[in-house]
Parts: sequence; C-alpha cells; structure tokens
Amino acid sequence: MSNDSNQNFAPPAVLNEQQVNAITQAVQGLNRDQLTWLSGYIAGMAGAPTGAAPMSAAPAAQADVPTLTILFGSQTGNAKGLAESFQGKAEEAGFSSKLVSMADYKPRQLKNETHVVVFVSTHGEGDAPDDAIELHEFLAGKKAPKLPNLKYAVLGLGDSSYEFFCQTGKDFDSRLAALGASAIIPREDCDVDYDAQADSFAQKLVASLKDELVASAPSQTVAAQTGTAAQPESSAYTKKAPFAATLLEAQKITGRDSVKDIQHIEISLEDSGIAYQPGDALGVWFANSESLVDELLSLTQLEGSAEVTVADSQMTLREALINKLELTLSYPNFIKAYQQATASASLAELMEDKATLRTYMADRQIVDIVRDHPGQIDAQALVDALRPLTPRLYSIASSQSEVEDEVHLTVAHVDYEAFGVRHQGGASGFLCDRLAEGGEVNVFVEKNDNFRLPESSDTPVIMVGPGTGIAPFRAFMQERDAQEAQGKNWLFFGNPHFTQDFLYQVEWQGYVKSGLLDKITLAFSRDQKEKVYVQHRLLEHGAQVFEWLEQGAHFYVCGDAMHMAKDVEAALISIIQEHGGKSEQDAKAYLVALRKAKRYQKDVY
Repeated sequence: MSNDSNQNFAPPAVLNEQQVNAITQAVQGLNRDQLTWLSGYIAGMAGAPTGAAPMSAAPAAQADVPTLTILFGSQTGNAKGLAESFQGKAEEAGFSSKLVSMADYKPRQLKNETHVVVFVSTHGEGDAPDDAIELHEFLAGKKAPKLPNLKYAVLGLGDSSYEFFCQTGKDFDSRLAALGASAIIPREDCDVDYDAQADSFAQKLVASLKDELVASAPSQTVAAQTGTAAQPESSAYTKKAPFAATLLEAQKITGRDSVKDIQHIEISLEDSGIAYQPGDALGVWFANSESLVDELLSLTQLEGSAEVTVADSQMTLREALINKLELTLSYPNFIKAYQQATASASLAELMEDKATLRTYMADRQIVDIVRDHPGQIDAQALVDALRPLTPRLYSIASSQSEVEDEVHLTVAHVDYEAFGVRHQGGASGFLCDRLAEGGEVNVFVEKNDNFRLPESSDTPVIMVGPGTGIAPFRAFMQERDAQEAQGKNWLFFGNPHFTQDFLYQVEWQGYVKSGLLDKITLAFSRDQKEKVYVQHRLLEHGAQVFEWLEQGAHFYVCGDAMHMAKDVEAALISIIQEHGGKSEQDAKAYLVALRKAKRYQKDVY
C-alpha cells in the first residue's frame, strides 16, 4: 500500500485527527503480511464483546517480547544492504524486529530501545554518511540520554586505505558505551571485502540474542514485527553475479593540452534487462594490467604458474594477480603482512610512524612498495597479504529515457609518471586504455536512493558538479528533458580551463538554448590569476541561491568529498546565514532540515 493512495482519505467521524495520526504512525513500515494479520486482529476486536480479547490475538506475553531495532547509515547502499540481509536472518530466528534508516529515526527514541544493531559506513576523512549525521551528532551532544538498559552491536564499513578507517562505527560504539549501553558482541570493522566478516558478525549476533528475543513460537512472531523485509532487486545481476556487458566507446572529452584525461564511456546493456535511475552508480569489475603483474612477479622472483588458493579456489598466481587481487591501491594490512613475511627492517622502521606511513602509501601502489623494500616471499604468502579485488563505482552519466539499453560514464583516467615508471588506476586504466571497443566488462547497478531527482518535475534543482562530478547531472538533464519538466535547473560546474576542460560543453549549451537549463555558472580555476572554484561562484550568487531554496529547490553536490564538498557546504551555510538573516546555528539547522527533507543530497567520493 503506497502512501499516495491515502492522500485523499477522509477519516470517519468516529475517529479524531489525533487517533488517525496515531494509527498511521503505528502501521508505518509494516509489510503486506503484517498488515493482513493486523486487519484480521482489528476485525476480531471489533466483533468481540467489550473487554474481551479477540480470538486471533497473540498471547499477552507476546507484548513483553523486546523488539530488535536495526539502524543503518549508508552513503552508497552497502550498509543498507547488510542491514536488510541481517533483518532476514533475525526474522528466520523468530525475532521481533524493525529496520530503520538513521535519516528517519528520532534520536530521542533511543532511550526507549532495549536492543539496537547499527550498520554504518564511513566516508571522506572519517565522516558519517549523510543519513547518519543527525543521530551521530546527537549521541555526541549534551542532550544524549543515559542508556543503561540498552544492549547494542555495531558493524562499521570502511576502507583501510584511508586514515580514519571505520571511524563512524567506532564513534557509535564508543558513544553508546559512554552513555551506559552494553555491547552484545564486540564491534566489527569491515574493509572493502566485507562479505565473510559481515556474515560471521550476523551469525554471532543472532546466536547471542536467541535467549533474550525469542520468547514465543516463531509462528507468533509476525504479530509483533514492525519492520519491513528487504525488497528483491529488480535486476538479476548483482555485485556477485555481474552482467557481461560490451564496451561501445571510450572517447577523451578533455582537450589535447589538458592536465586531465577524462573520458566518456558508453557501455551496452542489451539483453540484460538492467534498469537504472538517474543518481545510481555502475559497479565495474576490472582486470589488472598484465605488465604490472609481470613486473611484480619479476620483483618477487615468483613463477606465475605457481598454484595458489584464493577464497577457496585454486588457480595460478598470475591469474590471481590479474583477476582477483588489489594491486593499484596500497593499504596498511599489506605492508604489515609483507613486512612479517620478508622481515624487512626498512618497512618495520617506516611502520613506527603512522603519519609517515600514510604519506608513503598515498603515492605508491603495491609494486612500488615491493620495489622499495625487496625481500623473499612465497606465492601463497603474497596472495594472503593482498586484499581481494573490489569493483569501482562510477556515477551514471545517462538516463535510460534517452539512451535506452546503454549506460554512460564520465571517467577520469588515472595515468601518471612516478618513481621513473608509469602508473595507472585499476578500473580507469582498464576502461580508458586496456579494454578495446567491443570488449567485455562485467558490471552491475548500485542503487542510490540518497541521490534522486525530486518527485515533482516542477521542483527547481541546483546542481554543483565540478570535474567528473558533472556525470549524474547529465543524467538528471536527460531525464528532465524526457519528462518535459517545468522545474527550473541551475548548474554550477568547474574545472581548470575553459578551452580544455568544459565537459559536455555542446550538450549544456543545447540545454541552455532549449530553455531546459535556466542558469549555468562556471568556475575555471586556472583561467585567471586568482583561483576560482564552484564554492566561490555559489557565494557570488548567494542571494539568488537562497531565493531558489526558499522556492523549494533541491540542492545536489557531486564530486570530491575531502575538500570540494566541505567547501560547498560551508559556502551554503554562509549563504543561508547572510541572505536568510540567520545566526550560524540557525543556518546549520536550516541545512539539517533540507537534508532531512531530502532537498540537500550528496554523491561524494
């Protein structure tokens, strides 16, 4: 039952507005089976004598069964997916549960909870995902309640390549503990290859909760459930079972003299049945460069034909290095394992200072580390030191309303000289250089419900997307063009030079000419003495930006999370403060309200 179907529902005279609101809140989030049971239960109550319990009612003891609240904070959908999967396991165990996005959760409700499980990711410099910000800040603030009766568990997602690995999960764990809550099992910090660890966490947690949460037969548990089960994906193709797509075209869209090699990629999804929405990302599996693998084999003096085991599968070392293991990013676990295997004194010294080690890793790939610190290591030890290859996610730069069974990407080709040798990004080098047109690439769609066009095509939108951050806004415009949308559109775009780096220039000019794009504001940082970025242009147009926000505009940001997105947010707060006549605190509250209303959305990396 959709919310839309109830918009014109008039309550009967026997119910007042407060009662209707209470009923609506009580049934929110129930799935079809739960609603069916509830309708029968209420019908039984209506037919029973006054004061008598209906025949279909659950035993009175059922009301005392604690509910397991499963909270998720997710930037790209991974934490949400794990939370949904865990709820399925909780239901199988007979637990009463509810699944809630942190964006929809009232922080003060925590004091009423008995059992909470948190699934939360970390991005940027230890930042909480957008939908977790309010709860994350509430737990650190003065208004957070004491929670002596709460039992909790936390699973954090992150990437050990970054300094603040799983920081948001660590924050939730430490703050809940500081408020008096008790951990059911120890917190788990998951790296990019999280599947096995997350599954183990779920099994341990279910086992630990069985005595506390199963107080009745599983057949009666449905009556007490208040969450919604995970909905199946519309596509048969997933991260674990990708679609073998075909590369149609890879075309450089920056000028000959540009410092950037940005390419427009077109991929055929023909016969896949894959559907995506503007705002979604495409997951791309890739193979490592064979020349990179050959250099690593030479440096380690290992035979590519040596048999090794990767995730319970036997294969040659060369095959594993090409298709199964991460080589183009460096990460602390590799350095630790490689140092132990080789007894490298120089690496041991480097590991003593975390800041120095982070700086060292930032400029180097796995082969650079091995070249700098040669040592003897056997084939299986090398495999075990490396982490599994993971797909890269790219914001989709097309709408199926326009391109049908294709998907387009805007990819910055990572390609540079360092330490006397050429370096390429794993996926970007594969897509932009090594994969020939007509070649095969394994892909899947990663849904992103946190980055969506407004439901009404009449709603104005402001889009801030420097560099490859332009990608989803190309999809937005294609979609709004197909919708014949009447809502105003304003794009802020930036890059180094107008003549070399104005991505999709002809398309944007066409949208301006047709009237679809009402305003385009450009920031080419190197075309004048003083560097100018998108946040500067926002401030220059602050009065009109605030006017659009007051008219209901949705505000979108895509691109670099470390600097650009933070600078844009600071500019936005300044605009709200100056042109809205608000204090800094009130301006921040205004921004929080925009975020909660899904009118301020970010797709950052």
